[in-house]
Amino acid sequence: MIIRTVIVDDEPLARTRIRSLLEREPDIVIVGECGDGRQAVSELRRLEPDLVFLDVQMPALDGFGVLEALDNERLPAVIFVTAHDRYALRAFEVHALDYLLKPFDRERFQKALQRVRSQLEHAETAASRQRLLALLEDVQAARKPLQRVVIKSEGRVFFVRVEDIDWIEAAGNYLRLHVGRETHLLRETMNGLEGRLDPAQFVRIHRSTMVQFDRIRELQPWFHGDYRVLMKDGTKLTWSRRYRREGVSDGTLL
Repeated sequence: MIIRTVIVDDEPLARTRIRSLLEREPDIVIVGECGDGRQAVSELRRLEPDLVFLDVQMPALDGFGVLEALDNERLPAVIFVTAHDRYALRAFEVHALDYLLKPFDRERFQKALQRVRSQLEHAETAASRQRLLALLEDVQAARKPLQRVVIKSEGRVFFVRVEDIDWIEAAGNYLRLHVGRETHLLRETMNGLEGRLDPAQFVRIHRSTMVQFDRIRELQPWFHGDYRVLMKDGTKLTWSRRYRREGVSDGTLL
């Protein structure tokens, strides 16, 4: 039995790692690779693979968003790949779906792959699809957009409303929140916070930068496909080509 497989991960090294492990499996044929969620939706609809290795946390559209965009009757077998999505791990365990927690070794990889083989060989796809749909329902309920963040500074603990944040930048092991004329340090990763913010409110424009849509004044074409972002407070940022979303054209945010 040949298992047609697609790899979806926004990190090139992660895709290379999975590809190298799969190339040793005679029953696996890699039919596609995707570096972001939007491309994944298009390719999964077109290719209709048997199996997808799906990264949970990706900019713009995460792994759960990818599955939600697909036809429920054509969902492939899924092996999720995740770094630190705590509620997702709990949900995976409850619904008996397999996942790989980064970094994973070959032995753990083989166990996940064997589970998929067993599922496909014994025609358990209908039951697996129901478990996957149940997982998506749990995730949708659990990941309501963050409304406020807790800041701890010099013995004080206070709250910052998410709607008051203009933009966010990485600062070592912290994130620096720009709130009007004030800045606050939050001990969190960019990927971690991005997954908890409303994607209709905040957009990732760079590996180390997120901005609130309503705070953008203007976009200007820049070098090599990037955009210069002019914020309403006068701050100038760069929107990397890698993080450009659909709807950005000729300096206008649609």
